[in-house]
Amino acid sequence: MALKETLQSDLRAAIKSRDELTAATLRMALAAVTNAEVAGKQAKELSDDEVLTVLDKEAKKRRESATAYRDANRPELADREEAELGVLTTYLPTPLTADEVSAIIDQAIAEVAADGKTGMAAMGPVMQKVTAATKGRADGKTVSGIVRQRLQG
Repeated sequence: MALKETLQSDLRAAIKSRDELTAATLRMALAAVTNAEVAGKQAKELSDDEVLTVLDKEAKKRRESATAYRDANRPELADREEAELGVLTTYLPTPLTADEVSAIIDQAIAEVAADGKTGMAAMGPVMQKVTAATKGRADGKTVSGIVRQRLQG
């Protein structure tokens, strides 16, 4: 079953069980998927990878909103955002551990170094390889920081 169909069937189940939080979160996620489908010049059906990308963006919004609400001393709103994030994370792939990310980065640096690029000149090619390997499973900003640190030092 495709991910979008899974979201739709889980939404129906949440509505039937009167689970307000899950139903509202899945409605929001499906609305974001639909918006992504009709964006651009021509409407298209999204693949599972594209749906995962949309869900990852929505999860990131929830993380950032929860942090902003905590900073603004609004814990009740932050709790709601974190609860929605919890619902979304059930549909996302498990995140990579720090050790797994480090291993992927080391491998990419070694491959690019074998091509003759070292130092900060290798940042682009290394990030291209690492991003492909960690897509949706590691935060790009964190990965970029680690790669920059390894290439400089």
